[in-house]
Amino acid sequence: MNEAHNMSEAARQAVLDSVRMDEGRGGRARIGFVLIPNEQTIEEDMIRHLPPGVGAYFSRATMPREISTDSLAQLRGSLAETAARILPDDGLDVICFACTSGTVAVGEDASCAELSKGAPGARPTTLAGAVRKALTATGARRITLGSPYVAELNDNVAAYLEAAGFDVVAAHGMGLNYDTEMIRVAPEYLIDYARAIDTPEADTVLLSCGALRSIDVVDEIEQRLGKTVICSNQAMLWDCLRMAGIDDKLPGLGRLLREY
Repeated sequence: MNEAHNMSEAARQAVLDSVRMDEGRGGRARIGFVLIPNEQTIEEDMIRHLPPGVGAYFSRATMPREISTDSLAQLRGSLAETAARILPDDGLDVICFACTSGTVAVGEDASCAELSKGAPGARPTTLAGAVRKALTATGARRITLGSPYVAELNDNVAAYLEAAGFDVVAAHGMGLNYDTEMIRVAPEYLIDYARAIDTPEADTVLLSCGALRSIDVVDEIEQRLGKTVICSNQAMLWDCLRMAGIDDKLPGLGRLLREY
């Protein structure tokens, strides 16, 4: 028998008179990400790996197509406006500028200040800042840096890390100019790449750039190298969760998310 026929008129009316609600899909935390225009990796990485009840929301800042210090610095002018477009009514718990080299070009403090203008109720962070915090949390001291960047940007990231107190013992950039190239670097290649750039002097290997699919293989790279490996999207995921008060440990994504 149709269940509707078993419902009394009073019960039916009670259902219609009172809509039941829960916390929604982002009930535990809502995290906003400001992306660069051609970014194609971060959205899927965050949505795939954020734990249940944590929502991820995205918007894109404006900049020229080529990835250079000058083009990345132009992002500063649209960070606040872009942040303001993400859940303007419900608000965010955390807002993140999701570009490592962009953070370095704009400046970490300046990036956070712009994000706070657009999303004043959210805690601001950046991808480069997340990497810095992840390296600190795991006790990194001597770092091998690998990235898809041209030499200028790779040098800028190395200088940022040195200024933060880390010793960059080796650095290598792939020399790619566009996000549309960086997103196509095969994860299997990144395993070999990390092995090729690693040095015995380093206690940690850092694979920089949110466009790389490093999070897919970070756990395997750690097992191959026998040392801590930090990659951009892994660090950003960890940082945003912890800033939002989410302490879940996530397996399969390296030591950082398994232990810290």
